[in-house]
Amino acid sequence: MKCSNLSTIMLSVFLLSSCSSGPSGRYSQHEDSAPTRLPTESELRSAVPVHEPISPQGNRDYRVLGNDYKVMDSAVGYVEEGYASWYGNKFHGHLTSNGEYYDMYSMSAAHTRLPLPTYVKVTNLNNDRTVTVRVNDRGPFHPERIIDLSFAAAYKLGMLDSGTAPVRVEAINLKTPMRVEEQSAPRSQSNYHIQLVASSNINRLSQLKHNLPPKFQEIATTEKTDGLHKLMLGPVSEEQSYDLLEQIRSSGYPKAFRVKAAQSQTDTPDAVQQN
Repeated sequence: MKCSNLSTIMLSVFLLSSCSSGPSGRYSQHEDSAPTRLPTESELRSAVPVHEPISPQGNRDYRVLGNDYKVMDSAVGYVEEGYASWYGNKFHGHLTSNGEYYDMYSMSAAHTRLPLPTYVKVTNLNNDRTVTVRVNDRGPFHPERIIDLSFAAAYKLGMLDSGTAPVRVEAINLKTPMRVEEQSAPRSQSNYHIQLVASSNINRLSQLKHNLPPKFQEIATTEKTDGLHKLMLGPVSEEQSYDLLEQIRSSGYPKAFRVKAAQSQTDTPDAVQQN
């Protein structure tokens, strides 16, 4: 994947208002900006769809900037074409609408009406690049845009320089059977983590890790990405990850979710089958 010029990207952000922009009193930056580094290989892997309960936060109808938004009862069958934008530094590490922490290097997105969380496939109609993202935030609050992507997702779609791009957004129906080639594809033995929580406060994560049940402490680890610390379990195999996710959710972490672990450096992000 061709790297984008960061100076050009940063100029784009100042020229294009962030789709999630609204009252900015809780943010340290008045304007959004690009980060100082590009995503790594592992950060460019699409989100892995998994059945999740509806978040207790962020799923009620709401009003922003004088406009009313009705949250959809279900994402099944949702397909829409329009313009996508992306958001970065200004919102990094701050709470999303469903109570998680926004990580601009994760494969996530904001949408005004989809239930939180929802997994969607986004296709850049200019170049046919695709990415799967997990919608966990609200926005974009702009009449001409339908989705606000994380920095990493926008980079994967090749839309950083322009700031926006025409896209098709399709909700992923997790009840759809896997294709034959996906069912027969070999799976690596330890390629998934369970993310419990992310925070800029490493002491908070250390305390949470210390308070975990012993069986989870044994496989708990912390990871730092551009100033944001993550408490993770694993790595484990794909088969083990489903059971582990259910166990940790029932142990006081209902918002935990599954993420794909970094794979061999000989693989490129686009060389593996994306879910």
